[in-house]
Amino acid sequence: MAEAMGFFTDTTICIGCKACEVACKEWNQLPASNGGANTLSGDSYDNTRQLDGLHWRHVQFVEQFNEERTAGRWLLMSDVCKHCVRAGCLEVCPTGAIIRTEFDTVVIQSDVCNGCRDCIAGCPFGVIGMNPVSGTAQKCTLCYDRLTAGMEPACSKACPTDSIHFGKVADLREFAARRVAQLHREGEPRAYLYGADDRMLGGLNAFFLLVDRPEVYRLPPDPKLPSRNLGTGSVWAMLGAAIVGLLGIFSFRERGNGGDSTRPVDETTPPGDVTTTPGERVER
Repeated sequence: MAEAMGFFTDTTICIGCKACEVACKEWNQLPASNGGANTLSGDSYDNTRQLDGLHWRHVQFVEQFNEERTAGRWLLMSDVCKHCVRAGCLEVCPTGAIIRTEFDTVVIQSDVCNGCRDCIAGCPFGVIGMNPVSGTAQKCTLCYDRLTAGMEPACSKACPTDSIHFGKVADLREFAARRVAQLHREGEPRAYLYGADDRMLGGLNAFFLLVDRPEVYRLPPDPKLPSRNLGTGSVWAMLGAAIVGLLGIFSFRERGNGGDSTRPVDETTPPGDVTTTPGERVER
């Protein structure tokens, strides 16, 4: 197996040009939203809105200004699939459509996908979406076709500031650590790496340098795998089954007790007559 390949995205030098978005759409021949008649989101310059089956790269525009808009800053980040070492989407796929390649990247095979959408719910980053043209779930492949040909992914190739770095994950981590140290020396103590170590889902093969909390960039601070619920879910399932079984036993017992058709004599019936049928009187 080849060495793990991935992305390191330095958000401090992203200029929001969206060259990566355009290059990704062109190379992967992704259709436009609503036939090209897209509406403005009203959310700064972010009209892509999110990652989904039609947008495998998404440049976020986060505006942080005071009410007078006299001071503030922009936070820009080109988001993408994280190609997790422990991938939630791969964990829940029922057809085997999602595979791990020889580059340690996670790819959805459209010809095997049945469109069940389990992977959409299983991804803690909200990366995957349905492609209405193919009717299958799709996301970034880290340009698998280009990697097999010895080429760089389209998005990082198009980035004019080298905000998106492509290479061996081990080398990228070393480079990213040096970059964080440089920013700290130059007066940016808030800089840190998101997803660069094994503590987050075994490590993200596409990780980021951030200068604010993950939530500001719409990233989960502590992403979890779907399998985290298996233990407690199994306990509750067994408890529920036991309760249903006990209720069934009591129900059958009650039905058995009610099966005696002998009617008890009413001790309050006045002596001398017992009404057995309407209109009929019998003497004791």
